[in-house]
Amino acid sequence: MMILLATISLAGMVRGFAGFGTGMIIAPVAAALYGPVPALVIIFIVDTLPVIPVTIPVFKIAKWGEVMPVLAGLAAFMPIGIWILKTGDPIVLRWVICALILAAVAILVSGWRYTGSRSRPISLVVGAVGGIMGGIASIPAPPAIIYWMASPLHARFIRANVLVLLFFGEFFTGFNLWAADLFSVDPVMRGVLAAPFYFAGTVVGLVLFRYASETVYRVIAFAIILVVTIAALPLFDGIFS
Repeated sequence: MMILLATISLAGMVRGFAGFGTGMIIAPVAAALYGPVPALVIIFIVDTLPVIPVTIPVFKIAKWGEVMPVLAGLAAFMPIGIWILKTGDPIVLRWVICALILAAVAILVSGWRYTGSRSRPISLVVGAVGGIMGGIASIPAPPAIIYWMASPLHARFIRANVLVLLFFGEFFTGFNLWAADLFSVDPVMRGVLAAPFYFAGTVVGLVLFRYASETVYRVIAFAIILVVTIAALPLFDGIFS
């Protein structure tokens, strides 16, 4: 539990500053400690109510015309990701979760940007990929981040879009978890106990967003995600034991 709380506090800091990163940091560690399904439940619990104060202020900044098609694709395809999570082998799922996160970070750090068309169908496809990733590992944001970073939008608008996408994505996650009967007492209680630590981390992240260098902090955030994900690979289960 101490490892989980430390991880969740770090995730809150990254989320408060960058607008994303919660699932990328918590998922591999929580999956290593408790399994992929409890990990998704824990992430849902900690990333719902505590982020409201962070998200509501950016509603007026977000570009809703960009967000809504992506959100529609996410809602339509998240059940597929939940089904994969529910029926898949836990160890294989952990490898998949870590691989998805490492691939997403590698793309974001490399500076590669999508340069194709920006039509509504493309936005729906981006959301669909994010929905499947969100259902499997609670990381729906990377496809949208890569997609929006290629647009002429300023960084603060991209951050606002991601916050809004993740905020409404939580409602779809909660419904799909309930429909798949994946809620159980243990992960829910762990999430409730960890939520205050996550909220405190988001407050620190918000302060850093106002005063720290975005470039430096993003480097630190990605470094944290990489270290956490690599350490949580099934390859290192002996060290965890």
